[in-house]
Amino acid sequence: MKRVAAIDCGTNSIRLLVADVDPATGELKDLDRRMQIVRLGQGVDRTGRLAPEALERTFAACREYAAVIKGLGAEQLRFVATSASRDAENRADFVRGVVDILGVEPEVITGDQEAEFSFNGATKELAGRADVEPPYLVVDIGGGSTEFVLGSDSVRAARSVDVGCVRMTERHLLRDGEISDPPSPGDIAAMKTDIAAALDRAEETVPLREATTLVGLAGSVTTVAAIALGLDHYDSEAIHHARIPLAKVREITGDLLTSTHAERAASPVMHPGRVDVIAAGALVLLSIMERVGAEEVVVSEHDILDGIAWSAA
Repeated sequence: MKRVAAIDCGTNSIRLLVADVDPATGELKDLDRRMQIVRLGQGVDRTGRLAPEALERTFAACREYAAVIKGLGAEQLRFVATSASRDAENRADFVRGVVDILGVEPEVITGDQEAEFSFNGATKELAGRADVEPPYLVVDIGGGSTEFVLGSDSVRAARSVDVGCVRMTERHLLRDGEISDPPSPGDIAAMKTDIAAALDRAEETVPLREATTLVGLAGSVTTVAAIALGLDHYDSEAIHHARIPLAKVREITGDLLTSTHAERAASPVMHPGRVDVIAAGALVLLSIMERVGAEEVVVSEHDILDGIAWSAA
């Protein structure tokens, strides 16, 4: 076993996994898995730059993670940065801050690399299961982008498109610094049009409808699953590999799009950092399921972070 640390820094959240990994078998044992909502991508779609306050929130989380990594004695750290830092003009400020705190340079990966890590993290445990048939379509709905990866034993086709819960919220639901609460029918229609165009772009590369099993990753998907399961607290074990029917996703998305901030915040499974963006994230998931023709989504708590850890080992 090799002890490694993996950090996934996305548009909305930054996550840490410290694990013991057997590089030969792919076995992975969690030692510490945690997440903070830092909203690194705040305003990037509009300004093209990482906001100073967003950088400071991210660096504060990095300082906490550095202490955890040192305490657990990880032999190797791999830090992967995704959509927001790809898009930002001032990403050099972000890189410099991470190096100062953690001693490694963040790898600002391409959408295709992001897709491969997500696929490996999500599907290693599914191989050989009789109740989950390949080919898999792995869908990672992030804050700024969504990755689509089709494959069985390995990646056959992948595409990253710029549609995510934060980007859709800021583009269509933000007015003078305030989130539409709830969104108007016009706001929802505009989001649907944007998402449909992104799905058209994804289908240029990935034959979405050829998948037998749809696997959904990241916070928008897991939060919808937690609501669907009626949990009284966020329970990763209950959520992992839950199968959520299309009809339930449609019902929850409708509820989220017509609810107020206070109503969404009252959900016992809702992370405070997701209250304003979950409706857009749920709509992305629903739109994908309808386009693919999926009757259910298999939800995975193992995703790009696990893929990064396996690659580090």
